Amino acid sequence: MSALLLAAASLDVTPPPGHRLDGYAARTQPAIGTADPLRATLIWLSSVDSPGVLWLSLDAVAAGTELVAELSAAAASAAGIPPSCVVVCASHTHSGPSGWTGQIHPVIPASREPELYEPLIAAVAAAPLTRSPVRAFWRSTPVTGVGTNRHRRDGPHDNTAGVLSLHSLDGSLAALLLDFACHPTTYGPDNLLWSADWPGAARRALAGSDNVVVGYLQGAAGDVSPRFTRQGRGAAEVERLGGLLAAQVGDALARPGLELPSVAPTIRRTTARLKVRALPTSVEAAAIVAAAEGGLGGGLDNPAARIAQTRLDGARGQALMAAAALPSKLELQLSAITLGDVAWLNLPVELFALHGRRLQVASGYPITRVIGYADGYFGYVVDADAVAAGAYEALITYFDQPTTEELLTTAAGLLRTMEQ
Repeated sequence: MSALLLAAASLDVTPPPGHRLDGYAARTQPAIGTADPLRATLIWLSSVDSPGVLWLSLDAVAAGTELVAELSAAAASAAGIPPSCVVVCASHTHSGPSGWTGQIHPVIPASREPELYEPLIAAVAAAPLTRSPVRAFWRSTPVTGVGTNRHRRDGPHDNTAGVLSLHSLDGSLAALLLDFACHPTTYGPDNLLWSADWPGAARRALAGSDNVVVGYLQGAAGDVSPRFTRQGRGAAEVERLGGLLAAQVGDALARPGLELPSVAPTIRRTTARLKVRALPTSVEAAAIVAAAEGGLGGGLDNPAARIAQTRLDGARGQALMAAAALPSKLELQLSAITLGDVAWLNLPVELFALHGRRLQVASGYPITRVIGYADGYFGYVVDADAVAAGAYEALITYFDQPTTEELLTTAAGLLRTMEQ
């Protein structure tokens, strides 16, 4: 009998209407209904002798440190394991509630709403987590048509999906843990319906009639989105993009995978204490906003117009940062999970694709998946090209390039300690 044990649950945690959606500064009206459910998905791999790791993936733009602590404690209580064994990952949908986690950045003011986060925490604490023996298999597969670099179509982007499939001893599929890097921004700021966006559609397609539990982890998606691939901004496009991802993952599942050891995964954590960058004065910030306003042209939702609009959004966001009382340093919790030849490196940021690739190359593991939006949220981590171009993400990042280098060095070092 396998020594690897799985417990998995998918919970509908969709809030009621009447609360503010997160993800777009331009959207100020509350939700009026639901396009598709928001879910909290728990996938716990352990053994009789080890608590292993519990992945909790949530359909939210982010999970702040306070919410992470609450959800980790709730999931740990449900499983009977230490909270340090729980990793909370947000899908980064831009059609979830702001009230779960509150303000994650000065760009979008928000407050925590007990009537929203208390039922969420209670649902996770009550999750049914009965363990059964499984076998684990790994596949990495290329995915086309869902997302690209959002600044230029041929820019850096990890176009592979990582797929951990977990099978009951009779061979049936029990759960999937899927990761892919792309912003879930099919719905735009005009949308007033709760939605998991295309990750939710992909999960539904992969779950099928057997109701397989599918957890979704967002990758290094800081500069990756469907900007050049989407053909609309409604429910039909959500289903199309999610269906594309699911079909290509499904094709990979039809082929043999790499069988992983029947042992519990291990997790190690570290803290990066990073200096907040020097921000422009209020006068300088206002001049940057004025320059960005002059660059607008046309109102169509085409890539060039979106880039110009987001640059203006970034300039305005930087002005808000300059006026805010930001701390001098931020504490970021990083973690690495390993299971056989596979490592998942988890960071609480929107990491640019170039940095994600660098961490994969630096890793001593044959397979390394870089996961963002995990165990907190501290904004974008950008590359030098974005800084030079005055891109939206570079305007609202907390970190300059030397501090970015410090973060990447710390993250790579954490992976090296896992090899020892």
